[in-house]
Amino acid sequence: VFFVTNNSTKSRKGYKAKFDSLGLNVNPEEIFSSSFAAAAYLEQTSFKETGKKVYIVGERGIQEELDLIGVPWIGGENDKSQTIELKPGYALPHDEDVGAVIVGFDRNVNYYKIQYAQLCINENPGCQFIATNLDAVTHLTDAQEWAGNGAMAGAIKGCTGKEPLVVGKPSPLMIDYISSKFAIDKSKICMVGDRLDTDIVFGNSNGCQSVLTLSGVTTEEKYKGQDSIVADYYCDSIADFS
Repeated sequence: VFFVTNNSTKSRKGYKAKFDSLGLNVNPEEIFSSSFAAAAYLEQTSFKETGKKVYIVGERGIQEELDLIGVPWIGGENDKSQTIELKPGYALPHDEDVGAVIVGFDRNVNYYKIQYAQLCINENPGCQFIATNLDAVTHLTDAQEWAGNGAMAGAIKGCTGKEPLVVGKPSPLMIDYISSKFAIDKSKICMVGDRLDTDIVFGNSNGCQSVLTLSGVTTEEKYKGQDSIVADYYCDSIADFS
């Protein structure tokens, strides 16, 4: 079993601690977060060898994954309290050695981070724009839906005019990594999840089987009220697997 999540706020180490607290024996190698996917992409493309660094719009999960592969970074949680005093003649300085901007879910996103990211992307030749995911909303509490990383990535897209490279679901990067690393044919993989636009599309578009669980964001009424995304199977919850 592999656990695949678009939540980039935690690293594999962070999710391992969460699983441990729940009494679940899960190996870090079985955890695939979008923060890990971003780091894996940089490793696969030999980003470290360029001598460049990464600017992070995001939280600790991305920082920890980049530390593990030895890629230098700036921004992230260090910039959560940064402000800009707009006055005549002022220009925000930025690091010209930034070769990639990674945008992940950020509960402390601010104007400084958006401006810094757009300067790197627009003014640093060849600077990559990477998004962990484009989820429109996320569920931070059980009371309502909250703006997801699509809002953060959308802000950067809006001021750069550039499309991000998406490394999380439904992008094929994580499923390709799992298939290659563990020598598993994609047709033998079944993606189980509660979101149509990420989980089920992730499975369907990457040659896997798909199972929609109705215990999360997608109700049976919502699922049957559309026909653009169809899972191979659906069930009330993963408890039905037993």
